[in-house]
Amino acid sequence: MTAICVDDEQLILNQIVFWCKKTSRFSKVEGFVSSKDALAWLSLHEADFAFLDINMPDINGIELAIQIRKKFPDIYIVFISGDSKYAMDAFAVHANGYLLKPVSFVKFCNEIDYVLNSRRKKMKSHIEIHTFGKFNVLVDGVLVHFNRSKSEELLAYLVDQGGVYVTRKDVFYVIWEEGEYDRKHQKYLDTVIRDLRKTLREYGIEEIFELSRGRMRVNTECFECDLYQFQKGDSTVVNEYRGEYMDLYSWADLTRVHLSKKIKKI
Repeated sequence: MTAICVDDEQLILNQIVFWCKKTSRFSKVEGFVSSKDALAWLSLHEADFAFLDINMPDINGIELAIQIRKKFPDIYIVFISGDSKYAMDAFAVHANGYLLKPVSFVKFCNEIDYVLNSRRKKMKSHIEIHTFGKFNVLVDGVLVHFNRSKSEELLAYLVDQGGVYVTRKDVFYVIWEEGEYDRKHQKYLDTVIRDLRKTLREYGIEEIFELSRGRMRVNTECFECDLYQFQKGDSTVVNEYRGEYMDLYSWADLTRVHLSKKIKKI
């Protein structure tokens, strides 16, 4: 995830940026002493989290949050303010969190966890991934359509891996099976990853996919999946299994054999 921090006090800004990096939850962190600078950066880049001061000279934090929300409706916004009187205004713009200065690192981390866990619970209730038979992703019952078949297959493979981080190179050799992982294919894989993220973002479910330092995975806490329910011993799901698992993909054979063996034991 990418985070931006905005505070007109340089020392406080440096502290928040340092804490963001220290949590290891963010792959990229940008700090700004000016709201205008933050908006200029956001006109060219994307962000998942915004930590905003409220009382700032050019554009205050509330107005800044409104402008950011217009561009990124699903961004997490946490206000860090020295005055509690702005709390009602903050939540009027649907802020995800509110911290009063001075802030400790423990409180800072707890607020991030609270925000993320609240979103995951909400997301999990309306995202379903089906692997028995064909691979399908549904959001509130609506089937997700992928622009590229390889983008869909990439997500399917990550679901099969159950939340374990895998490298780009490993992904390439599993999905493509043939060919060398040269510069040309690396660029193509980058295109597939960008396309997958774009599709997930369009459906408002971008949090199910995580990319960090060349490794990627699905966040299994964000969705329901028949495979995972089967592995947990859910009797309803176990009884529904008919020996079909991600039928389109040859790399799924190993998991398919494992599921069949488990059925025989049951």
